[in-house]
Amino acid sequence: MTTETPRKTTSPATFDQLQRATAALRPPFAVIDLGALRANSERMVARAGGKPIRLASKSLRCRPLIEDVLRTPGYRGILAFTLPEALWLARTTDESLGDILVGYPCADADSLRELAADERAAARIAVMADSVEHLDLITGAAEAAAANGPRVRVCLDLDASLRLLGGRIHLGMRRSPLHDPAAAGALACAVVARPRLRLVGVMSYEGQIAGLADNQPGSPLMRAGVRLMQRLSAQELRIRRAAAVRAVQDVAPLEFVNGGGTGSLEATSSEEAVTELGAGSGLYAPRLFDHYRAFTPHASAYFALTVTRRPAPRHVTVLGGGWIASGPAGADRLPTPVFPPGLRLVGTEGAGEVQTPLVGDAADGLRLGDRVWFRHAKAGELCERVDRLHLVEGDRIVGEAPTYRGEGHAFL
Repeated sequence: MTTETPRKTTSPATFDQLQRATAALRPPFAVIDLGALRANSERMVARAGGKPIRLASKSLRCRPLIEDVLRTPGYRGILAFTLPEALWLARTTDESLGDILVGYPCADADSLRELAADERAAARIAVMADSVEHLDLITGAAEAAAANGPRVRVCLDLDASLRLLGGRIHLGMRRSPLHDPAAAGALACAVVARPRLRLVGVMSYEGQIAGLADNQPGSPLMRAGVRLMQRLSAQELRIRRAAAVRAVQDVAPLEFVNGGGTGSLEATSSEEAVTELGAGSGLYAPRLFDHYRAFTPHASAYFALTVTRRPAPRHVTVLGGGWIASGPAGADRLPTPVFPPGLRLVGTEGAGEVQTPLVGDAADGLRLGDRVWFRHAKAGELCERVDRLHLVEGDRIVGEAPTYRGEGHAFL
């Protein structure tokens, strides 16, 4: 990350400041407002209630920013999203920044063998498992890598969804088959029975609470339903997670119990069974995090596109823009024009790969070559579209940082 001496402000920049700071840049480009990011970081630490936050790397996808955040008091360790990414981070980041937990199971035998053959990486990285099948795959790779190699650190992924009526109603992500305490204890026994594996942690991510906004505009009935579901789910999970952790600890001691997400830091941190929190999206504060009652983050990530057409009164067209976020297809996954204010996507066209039409009163004040600023819907996915992030303090660029793609990696 190349930077000037930063001002270290925690005040978000205005769009006038962003315009001045980036006047010499050619769109499309992406910007991180460091003042807003720092304000979000401080607020997340406060919301965590004294428990450390393991930084979700997929929410940033920029190694220099990951390292910068992890040097902030209140953050410790990385929650990676693939094993190849974790291996790369283990070799390129300082060990003082903490260990690395791969948040999703790995079925890549080559990467597992690489991990099992690298003593330093194996000491820092933990892989995820939710079934005996995962354990067999990890064990087989470890034995193929080296007969007397290091033990592979393993974390169990406890499903955090709310299941009602004997499982006929499923609310939350279908993330793991490991749901009840007895199953967690049984899998823990299966881990310790394998000499090449070492059980170190339990993780559970309550996406139906942390990743679902509880104050969405629209139907009051829908908002009430979301809040009721989240309240019931949090109550059920608190009891079940504690029981599952006890069942696992009866088999082996644990280094950590990870839970939560940006949207549930307060609630999850209050659980005695949880020792650390996983979060990251709240740093960039993408559009999907605009409607929570518990917190109001500052948008810190933007991208800018160029006006290339004026097809009709109140209409302009920008070059590109089809930067669609993952998840269920819908309007909430589309990028949103935010400056100048008074523009919106055209409902019949949406955001296009080559061009994106926009409509609104502000269009009549735009000319060819002017910029329109957008916000992405989901955190680090913005970095799949650019090779660098321009870092802004107030009205000046103080540096730039390569994204994963800019460093030559695409870990998904």
